[in-house]
Amino acid sequence: MAVSSAITPTPIAVPNAANTVTSKSMANNFDQFLQLLTTQLKNQNPLDPLDTNQFTQQLVQFAQVEQQISMNQQLTTLISLQQTTQATQAIGLTGATVVVGGDTAQLKNGIASWSFTPSKTSTATVTIKDATGQTAYTGSYTVQPGQQNFSWDGKGNNGAQWPDGKYTMSVVAKDTAGQTVAVSTLVTGVVDSVDVSQTPPLLSIGGQTYTLDQIKQIRRNGS
Repeated sequence: MAVSSAITPTPIAVPNAANTVTSKSMANNFDQFLQLLTTQLKNQNPLDPLDTNQFTQQLVQFAQVEQQISMNQQLTTLISLQQTTQATQAIGLTGATVVVGGDTAQLKNGIASWSFTPSKTSTATVTIKDATGQTAYTGSYTVQPGQQNFSWDGKGNNGAQWPDGKYTMSVVAKDTAGQTVAVSTLVTGVVDSVDVSQTPPLLSIGGQTYTLDQIKQIRRNGS
């Protein structure tokens, strides 16, 4: 087991998608409005023509509807491009080591990794439990403010090796005055696969799925 400092994570944000039903509906209304306006102009009474104010108002409505349709079409195009960018970015993360928000990591080949971030210098008690809630390991460490990396070799306090699987880490930290210190936990893992059929794409990490906005840090080889 080891605890070390690391760089500050950087979040990646990702927006949601929209559909084109509203745009199509407005386009149909726009065509109907144009036909009605044209018919009205053709059949107006020469002795009693359309009031100038009413005609102006209809022209303004005509322009507003046209602008709204154009904006919706452009928005649909931007959303489509952004979804493509998200999918491409997600696929590019396959095989990469990432840090995501959470407390459950996969023990594989005798290695499981987490990170936690105490807000001040404190003594942290780390407890690791298996999927059934049984305590596999516990230990106390003196930690500094900022992100700390924690690696577990899968061995319990009695030296016995625990089997591969999902393990959950909890951290309770207290300062020199005995006051509880706030601690947030992160999980380090390799992106096993990416499901781009979902919006947003889902990353599979240690048997659990995450979205791109949950990634706090990407670690390349040697980092």
